[in-house]
Amino acid sequence: MRAQTLLSALLALLCLAGCSSSKFRSYDGPPVTQVVVMKEDRKLYLLNGSDVLKSYKVHLGFDPLGHKAIEGDGRTPEGNYLIDRRNPNSQFHLSIGISYPDKDDIARAHALGKSPGGDIFIHGRPKKYRDGKRDWTAGCIAVTDRQMEEIYSMVRNGTPISIQK
Repeated sequence: MRAQTLLSALLALLCLAGCSSSKFRSYDGPPVTQVVVMKEDRKLYLLNGSDVLKSYKVHLGFDPLGHKAIEGDGRTPEGNYLIDRRNPNSQFHLSIGISYPDKDDIARAHALGKSPGGDIFIHGRPKKYRDGKRDWTAGCIAVTDRQMEEIYSMVRNGTPISIQK
């Protein structure tokens, strides 16, 4: 009887372990060759050549119109950058970094006597912003956590990203 109880407990644990989900997904489809963000449309596209593999609705900086000029302006940058880092332990679920600021961004901000800011990422969305009704980031590009899991698995460091009006 005791062995049967132990066996039942082990089977229950195995079932629970099999049901747990990981935020790390695998992807074996065509490579993402470019990420495009259209700010006015609030859309992010993952491309393979000219083919759209996936598209997502996004939220941007809390003052999204125009190019990010200085730290704290609440704008999402515009221009051509690279995906340059990954954060599997992000406070926003998962995140991938954008190479903002580049040398031109730095020069423009310094001409104003300011910092250009930095730490621009594509990332997930914390619970308090899950209503999806407003732009809220400090300049980043936000998607749902589930979408971020997909993006994180598909986009590699070194992938070009074009952020447009």
